[in-house]
Order: sequence, then C-alpha cells, then structure tokens
Amino acid sequence: MLLGGNNMDVNPLCKREHSHQHEVAILKIHHGIIADEDLLRQHYCDLKDLAFFPGLLSFMSSGPLVAMVWEGFNVIKTGRVMLGKTNPIDSNPGTIRGDFCVQVVRNIIHGSDSVESANTEINLWFNPEEICDYTKCQDSWLNG
Repeated sequence: MLLGGNNMDVNPLCKREHSHQHEVAILKIHHGIIADEDLLRQHYCDLKDLAFFPGLLSFMSSGPLVAMVWEGFNVIKTGRVMLGKTNPIDSNPGTIRGDFCVQVVRNIIHGSDSVESANTEINLWFNPEEICDYTKCQDSWLNG
C-alpha cells in the first residue's frame, strides 16, 4: 500500500488492517525526501494516459510518502474492500477512501490489485535487503 500527499495519517489505516488479522511486514517512510517523479511514473504507468495523471503525480509528490507491505490471509482482497472504490465519491462510508478522500487525484492511498502487481510494486519501493522472509509461530494456528 502506498499513502501519499501532505496531511496524511497512517494510524487509521493501520488500525483497520490490523483488525482484519493483517500485519505490517515492511514499512518505509519517505519523509524529508519527496517521492521521485520517475518512481511515481513507474508505479502508476497504467494510468499515464488518463486525464487525472498529472494531478496524481503532483499530489503524490506534495509531501511525505509511506510505502507499506501488509501480509495475512486474503490480504489483497480484503485490503481492497477496506480501501473502497478508486473514485472516493463511489466509495462507501467506512472505507478508507469513503472516509478520508474527496477526489480521485487526492485519493491518498493505493493498494495492489493482485499478487503479481504487489510483487512488482514491492520491488519498486523496497531494496532486496529491506525484505526478509520469516514465519511467526502463531501463523499455523491462525491459517491452518
């Protein structure tokens, strides 16, 4: 997940994800260093032809950026439900975008739509030495 723009707060997101038995595997705060436009262009390459793309780049580079990797059972599917629709106007109250966003360009949050996208985005935002693979002892109890 990617949070960006100024005036963002990661606490509400973390509380919601954690309540669904998801945990932060990696978190990187790009504070003091605004996200590089080339990196944002790579991340959002599938949106480059849409009218709101320049505004999205501008917003996502307007303040600190937090890149997170969440893990847990069905994390992509349940995470995207919790995010809400891409257009905040179409998002239900109680979703992150429904509660905290008002327009597509100032969407504040991105969540991967597939395992493949997640792997690509993780490799874009994190260096290999920042990623470790481990198994927690309670995983077998929670996930069978």
